[in-house]
Amino acid sequence: MRRVGALATAERFAPGVSAVALVLVQIAYPLTSGAGRDRVTVAVVLLSAGTALAHAAAARGIRYATGLLAIVSGLGLVAEIVGTATGVPFGCYEYAVDRLGPALAGVPLVVPLAWTGGLYPVWVVAGLLTRGTLARIGLMAVGAVGWDLFLDPQMVADGQWRWCDTDSGLPGLASIPYTNYLGWLAVALLMGALLTGLERTSRTVSAGLSTPDSRAGLDTVSPVFGSNAVPVAVFLWTWLGSVLAHAVFLGLPVSAGYGGVGMAVLGVPLLRHLWFCRRQPVPIG
Repeated sequence: MRRVGALATAERFAPGVSAVALVLVQIAYPLTSGAGRDRVTVAVVLLSAGTALAHAAAARGIRYATGLLAIVSGLGLVAEIVGTATGVPFGCYEYAVDRLGPALAGVPLVVPLAWTGGLYPVWVVAGLLTRGTLARIGLMAVGAVGWDLFLDPQMVADGQWRWCDTDSGLPGLASIPYTNYLGWLAVALLMGALLTGLERTSRTVSAGLSTPDSRAGLDTVSPVFGSNAVPVAVFLWTWLGSVLAHAVFLGLPVSAGYGGVGMAVLGVPLLRHLWFCRRQPVPIG
């Protein structure tokens, strides 16, 4: 029994420990360059995916976490392989060679893990903000594009990938074509639909953690979001931390603005609810 209790405790605290490590490594990113920055980039991806999967397993069970990985990273890998080979759905692009570790068909294997690490917090927050399935899927897709408005400019500036069309993007971000964001929207919508199916077939585990119904809305969620505190915190850090990093430390003020606005679609109502809950008295008894 003692061993089982220790495993349950480790499972409970693993997402938070991983999230703290993720934040510390991301803070180190602007302080590095060259091969050192490449290693930090890989570490960020592994920690973000690890945090997402650890939380998913703790809150919903191993089966759910496995399904999450298969859907998001699996579909992400397929989309990237098809994308680099054909230009569909993102547009024509290619990854730098031998910078982010082993690759499959020209796609570094850490890239599909980045999809899981980045989209899971968006998926959780979208579920807290909406009552309906379609609304959640749509909001998650918009949030995914918002995240990519940070990710793509940062990685392009660092030379991790290159676009063939470098003059048909957003004002100030011409080097990244509009097709990229349309591709992200389409892939994220498909991921959201598949994740919805996963949630309907997965069984919530009872381990002292409660997962709010994705259709319940924020009004039924505790002020600290219960077991969803880690992905909520990671979402807020990704949003607000990226605005600061891009504007001040990475010399990318345009993407700081675009990404900040894109993720604000979820972030502003989330902050509003956090503020509202902060002002409510805590019931006694």
